[in-house]
Amino acid sequence: MSAVERRTDWAGRLLRGGTLAVAGLTALTWAYASVLWRVTDVVGGGQQFLGVLVASFGLALLVGRFVGVRAAVGLASALFGLGLAGYLLALPQSQLQLLTPRRALADTVALLTGLSILRLVGAGVWATAVLPGPVFLSWYLAVRRRYVAAAVAGGLALGLVVLTGDADGVTTLVGVLGATATVAAATFERHGVDVGGLDALTVVLAAMVVASATLTVVPGAAGSPILPDRGSPTVEANLVESRDRVEIVGSIRLSPKIRFTVESPRPQYWQTGAYDRYTGDGWVRTGTTRPYEGPLRGPPGPTDPLEQTVTARDSMSVLPAAWRPISLDGAVSERAVVTPQGTLRPGGTLQSGDRYTVRSRVPQASPERLRAAGTDYPDRVTDSYLQLPSSTTQRVRERAASVTADAETPYAEAVAIERYLESNKEYSLSVPPPSGDVVDTFLFERDAGYCTYFATAMVVMLRSEGVPARFVTGYTSGEQTGDGEYVVRGLNSHAWVEVYFPEVGWVRFDPTPGGPRETAEEARLTEARQSGETNVDLPGPNGTVTPPVGAPAGATTPQLPAGATPGASNATPGTPNATPTQAGSSPASDSGSGPLPVPLPSLPSRRMLLIGAVALVGLTAGARRTGTAGRMRRLLAVQYQRRRDPETDVARAYRRVATVLERRHRPRRPGETPRAYFRSLPDGHGGAAEARRVGDLYERARYGGGVDRDDADEAVALADELVRSATPVLRWFRSRS
Repeated sequence: MSAVERRTDWAGRLLRGGTLAVAGLTALTWAYASVLWRVTDVVGGGQQFLGVLVASFGLALLVGRFVGVRAAVGLASALFGLGLAGYLLALPQSQLQLLTPRRALADTVALLTGLSILRLVGAGVWATAVLPGPVFLSWYLAVRRRYVAAAVAGGLALGLVVLTGDADGVTTLVGVLGATATVAAATFERHGVDVGGLDALTVVLAAMVVASATLTVVPGAAGSPILPDRGSPTVEANLVESRDRVEIVGSIRLSPKIRFTVESPRPQYWQTGAYDRYTGDGWVRTGTTRPYEGPLRGPPGPTDPLEQTVTARDSMSVLPAAWRPISLDGAVSERAVVTPQGTLRPGGTLQSGDRYTVRSRVPQASPERLRAAGTDYPDRVTDSYLQLPSSTTQRVRERAASVTADAETPYAEAVAIERYLESNKEYSLSVPPPSGDVVDTFLFERDAGYCTYFATAMVVMLRSEGVPARFVTGYTSGEQTGDGEYVVRGLNSHAWVEVYFPEVGWVRFDPTPGGPRETAEEARLTEARQSGETNVDLPGPNGTVTPPVGAPAGATTPQLPAGATPGASNATPGTPNATPTQAGSSPASDSGSGPLPVPLPSLPSRRMLLIGAVALVGLTAGARRTGTAGRMRRLLAVQYQRRRDPETDVARAYRRVATVLERRHRPRRPGETPRAYFRSLPDGHGGAAEARRVGDLYERARYGGGVDRDDADEAVALADELVRSATPVLRWFRSRS
């Protein structure tokens, strides 16, 4: 049996045995389960998840030979139903009260149109609940050798997590590849296959994967926050416009464009979003919004009323307001929605000139009251605002414990962490993308970061100490242009922290160094004014662009009076916001006005490595299918010759020359002697004389009196010369040398 026949027989036995189907279904199951595993990794429940996965697989193998298909489909449906029932029972009572049939239907539609699983309350329970049914059914069908049906069952499950947006490109590609291989196994088992057919399938699959991956990477797509002239997102696009999810990125820019103006008797931070679930590389807002239907409940403790009128100066998809907003007036109120975290959002997009009025109740509490607040947190707060993913390292927890070692109350812990971050980390907008868990990277591997890093680190450190905290986005107060009037630009977008205190509510802390941040904002605004950028200042009375007379270029946050208390005006507990500019955070580098530093080379992403590997496999299979692989292998084989005895060396030299002549002249005909073959070369053919000499030496070695070492050296040298002249790449290198 020839080598090709042996390979064909091996491939046939492999496919007939269902090995390809098992491999494909394994890839498909991995793709589906890995997405759900990621969810449990963030919110907890990984051990239960693995147990359910193993049990579902084992049940499929156990009953596959004894239970009929109808009974198995019924069992899978029962598993799915029981899982969802368990999820509903695990929901907090407050969530169950909101779960009407209409709401359940709306949430289901939202899941199928991009609602991330991580946004579900009890996401870990949901992920474990929906796992066993599809896994059991797909592997049961595989045991019954119904490979197409198995691929359909697994593909539908994968499609669900693709629609929710939780499956990344790599996972989706692996799943599609696995499903296609499973279907191909069924076809091969029915009709048979040879090695050529296997190569053709591999080429098609590789082309599908590479094409789909290439077509989904569309730089500069609509809605992308990437600035084409800068190459990095703005702080505003990354934080404020992210809506339900904030990804923590590397270097970032400031936008000087005016977004809105505020009429308010005093400055505040204008909040746009709050996030409760930390994923290790970003933040997610859980739960779904509800329509705004009238006044909202205020904080539990003493508050100070504040009315603000906001006028959009550009299109906006947010409703900035001081925490906590209670009521909303204006046309936008008819379609506004309320998030589970208590912030307001428009039901559409505000256009330039749109106005609305918000009345807020700002929490009022002195440091003494916060110290005495205690730790009697409501269950709804601890359930949502103490979560940490498994990526949170032990050294992060130990650092938090060390920083707060002398703190006796949650308030003291918050102040200690705020001051620690302000004094130990520098402010910079030019930072490499995070690697691994963001907080671990920032605390132990980086010297600098911007507001997203500071706020994330403080929330995680507080949660590791059992103090409820959340990540908040919005804008600082902006530039005061008159009595009770503020202009807010994109560069005022910011992230900070809110800590929960019983009988008080959410209180703001800001661990980002205020001085360097304001310096960066001033530098960016000055640059924009000097370069004549539009929409960075309001028109003056004479129609010209006029910055406020006597005001610093970027006075974005009013200075706080000494001893300011939390919740009063723009105060933040702990150290003052304005601190001296720290070393390494010069305005030029932080403002985003100059070019970004040249980034260090980085390893390709997991996605790119997988796509490259798939492309390489496809090219290899295509080369086998077309015969290119064999020709290349023979061409490479003639490039070098090891020396042995004279007769062997001459014979090897002859075969090398014959291989070259097959490409440049013609193959040797059946029954044609070496002498006749070489004599058929035209006299003008390059290397004809050398080839004939090698042929003569070969005849002498095989049929004559033999050859000596000198003859062998001559034959090898002539063969080397012919090979080099016949190989374009080698010929080019030879000419260069």
